[in-house]
Amino acid sequence: MVRRRTPHLFPFAVCSAFRVFEFQSIALSVSNYLLAQLDEIEPQRCSCGFSRRAFATPDNALATLHVVDIEEDARTHYHKKLTEIYLILEGEGHMELDGTMIPVKPMTSIMIKPGCRHRAVGKMRIVNIPIPAFDPEDEWFD
Repeated sequence: MVRRRTPHLFPFAVCSAFRVFEFQSIALSVSNYLLAQLDEIEPQRCSCGFSRRAFATPDNALATLHVVDIEEDARTHYHKKLTEIYLILEGEGHMELDGTMIPVKPMTSIMIKPGCRHRAVGKMRIVNIPIPAFDPEDEWFD
């Protein structure tokens, strides 16, 4: 197998066998998969702190992947449709899940089902996988 090194890393590209879609002026000529370079995606403010959101495109309803830098106290919220899977990468603290404080540390994983009021407490870096794909209209606050 011959491997080719490419001089550039691509923050995000969506590809099919017939056409290449460009996002943030990035293109990659491959087929049948999505590719994201998370450290090159611009962080966005969110209820938890700052999030780098991969695969968040209008034509992808399946799932997204976010790297989230959580501030000391995230805002309690819930989703009516989304299930979220959190993986704690760095830091220690707690997850408040329907009013119960659960201690978390690196490599703790949590599946948060629709309707569960949740927030992170403590400074952490996590991976969040929303299923279906993240929809900012499905973020609710009491």
